[in-house]
Amino acid sequence: MRAAFYERQGPAASVLKVGELPLPEPGPGEVRVRITFSGANPGDIKKRQGWLGYGMSAPRIVPHSDGAGVVDAVGAGVSPARLGRRVWVYGAQSGRPFGTAAEATVVPNAQAVDLPDAVPDEVGAALGIPGITAWRSVFADGSVVARTVLVQGVLGAVGSIAAQLARWAGARVVGTVRRTAQRDLVPAYVATSVVGLDHPDAVAQVRALAPEGIDRIIEVALSENVELDAAVVSQGAVIAAYGSVKPRPELPFWPLLFANVSVRLLGSDDFPPEAKAEAARGLTRAVADGQLRIDGRKVFASSDIVAAHEAVERGETGGRVLVRVS
Repeated sequence: MRAAFYERQGPAASVLKVGELPLPEPGPGEVRVRITFSGANPGDIKKRQGWLGYGMSAPRIVPHSDGAGVVDAVGAGVSPARLGRRVWVYGAQSGRPFGTAAEATVVPNAQAVDLPDAVPDEVGAALGIPGITAWRSVFADGSVVARTVLVQGVLGAVGSIAAQLARWAGARVVGTVRRTAQRDLVPAYVATSVVGLDHPDAVAQVRALAPEGIDRIIEVALSENVELDAAVVSQGAVIAAYGSVKPRPELPFWPLLFANVSVRLLGSDDFPPEAKAEAARGLTRAVADGQLRIDGRKVFASSDIVAAHEAVERGETGGRVLVRVS
């Protein structure tokens, strides 16, 4: 089968190759999925770059954790009824060397989630890392019904999904964008209250939208935004952070302490399996019900995987970059 892979870490153009690899066979409890679309995310790029000094987990890596396709083989202990089912895949390259940037991949049965008939493969392939991260950032600390949720970076892959999930669950959502000029780029189904972080009165604008304070913050850049976060939180608020520009962010300790704020840090590869499974079920239900939309996808041919990785590095389409495999 045809697959993309790398055998050393480095720049995409230097290390990514496309060639023939053996077709994998599913082991006990596993399924093989013929991939139609593979999702490329910032985490995939960081693994390929050797970010923070993390080395190769195997001599050869087929990248990408997310994808969609059709189950075409099952291992021992898996019902044959799964054969021929359209699925979306998450965690294919989470602690494993064989991701979705190939014509087929093998994953544990639970990580191939039935895709509703009305949901395109392209949407399924874009759900995994950003969707599961967004689900946990919104729901890990309890109900958001009648709560006010601030989504920092609402145009991003995680932020856009988190905002929609929070609204679906009964929250009032305020979103932020880096530049005020980007406010018009935020679809109304994502957020209608949006603040530009470059505005000199950004804190006052958020406060005007949420006079009683923000109950939950979904944070894409903790080190850059924490001062604003501390200025707008309500008592007992939660900051759920899945990213930080600086690896050692400084926190305004006393304002956060006086507000009794909790900080939840979210590393999607290491979420508990049951949390991932819960998120997968919820995301599938949300897209099936039309409550979650994933637009702005950019699709590359498998032969253009270098360009796909470089697009993710540039932050195009909020990280919604797909590779068409078949």
